[in-house]
Amino acid sequence: MNSETSPVRVHPWIPASGHGLRHAGIHFDAVRIAGVLAEQVAYEIIQFTDFRAGPIVRESTGCRYMYFLLPPQGAEGLRWPAGVRALGRGARGWAYVGVPATGGLTWPLDWRSRATPEVPFVEAGLLHEVVGRLTSAVR
Repeated sequence: MNSETSPVRVHPWIPASGHGLRHAGIHFDAVRIAGVLAEQVAYEIIQFTDFRAGPIVRESTGCRYMYFLLPPQGAEGLRWPAGVRALGRGARGWAYVGVPATGGLTWPLDWRSRATPEVPFVEAGLLHEVVGRLTSAVR
């Protein structure tokens, strides 16, 4: 690959190929949401930000979680509703998040939205607002 066609790796913790486990709370905090709610939250944030939402990792197996990657300590101090879990240094125990490379074979992980130099992380306040609005609409 040459530099003109290779995808940009904004963060050094994004693997060059395949995927790797990264410890939440070190390079980023993550907010984990499953299934249909995760899809709706991602859709709303991506639309609101005009397709510049920041890094969102999607699992294609199991519970079909999505991980919204926030700056380190970005999820702290925010109350998340049932079914939404913040993963960071304050999380119970150790939490690891699978991070795919920006290109090549990364199954069962892929990027729903990628980090860019301008938007290296998902904005915590926006994510919290969208999750709160969507979960209160369900009740």
